[in-house]
Amino acid sequence: MSDIFQAIILGAVQGLTEFLPVSSSAHLVLFPRFLGWEYKGLAYDVMLHMGTLGAVISVFWRDWLRLLKDGFTRPAAPEGRGLWLLVLATVPAGLAGILLEDMAENVFRGETWMAINLALFAGFMWFADRRASGIKSLGDLTVKAALVIGLFQALAIMPGASRSGVTITAALLLGFSRAESARVSFLLSTPIILGAGLLEGFKMGFGVMDPATIAGFLSSFITGWAAISFLMRYLKKNTLLPFVVYRALLAGLICLSFRG
Repeated sequence: MSDIFQAIILGAVQGLTEFLPVSSSAHLVLFPRFLGWEYKGLAYDVMLHMGTLGAVISVFWRDWLRLLKDGFTRPAAPEGRGLWLLVLATVPAGLAGILLEDMAENVFRGETWMAINLALFAGFMWFADRRASGIKSLGDLTVKAALVIGLFQALAIMPGASRSGVTITAALLLGFSRAESARVSFLLSTPIILGAGLLEGFKMGFGVMDPATIAGFLSSFITGWAAISFLMRYLKKNTLLPFVVYRALLAGLICLSFRG
């Protein structure tokens, strides 16, 4: 029963922090350490990510149906380019995940790395948020913008950077509104989470679907859906400052908790 309880808690942590710009990977590493739980490993993290994949699809399924329809029926038209630009933006992160998998599993998961990334990328996010005055939307996405956002997303292989945080930051710097930056970020998360989940699933033979993992999946799905819905409403009228402050405080807590 304790395994199921831990899975529900970790699933909730994953669901909330995958879409809020505070780094889900850092929280999934740190949370068990603070509570004295055994870290389950990157493969387990990815299975929890599949719950958040279900959450983002449940919120944006209409967008994906339109993107897929237009992308295959009229790929040269402005309405059809969105799908292929999102695919292009996924490539850098996919390559980073393949080439740097060992470092992601070991080196990048050190407390010092996480504290630095939490603070450093909080600074970038604060800078971008203060300059935010854009009105661009997904329809304004270009090849250049897709590559820039994709390169930023590749940085999220380092716990503490935050995939949603760096992609929202990049979109803000490119002139997208806060709400549309989040929308682009969430849509862009779909293929990368799906790819990572399938890769780990094939490597493990999909043999970890025990009751605890199922509980974690459901927990991350429900909380992920809630986090997306909240952030999309919140960013229509508010700034990212609370998340910047939270990241800075968490970086300080890590330094105090794990020093020496």
